[in-house]
Amino acid sequence: MQIDQFAVAAGHVVELVGVVVLVAGAALACGVFMLRLLRQTTFEAAYQELRADLGRAILLGLEFLVIADIICAVAVEPTLQNLGVLAVIVAIRTLLSFALELEVSGRWPWQRGRDRASGGNP
Repeated sequence: MQIDQFAVAAGHVVELVGVVVLVAGAALACGVFMLRLLRQTTFEAAYQELRADLGRAILLGLEFLVIADIICAVAVEPTLQNLGVLAVIVAIRTLLSFALELEVSGRWPWQRGRDRASGGNP
């Protein structure tokens, strides 16, 4: 098997893992949401936890999809056009990841270290 064929196959596998993480994470988050409602948790509290769980699933799935994009763009066909498309995709996904992190945790990713150093909650 040539390296190009391996890279294409690896890119597809990692991409599939990313999609599975997104779908499974969403299904699991919905199931946990239903359990929270059955345990007499208020709807608002269960809803906020659902949003946080969905955000975490999206963040993890996006990481796998970025890896797949890097494999396909750099290892398979490293043309200037493909690298430009990769840069745009990574920039969009990075901004989306920051927005989701803010939504899930209520603070920017770089604020976590400061909270730990000052003795605050992680």
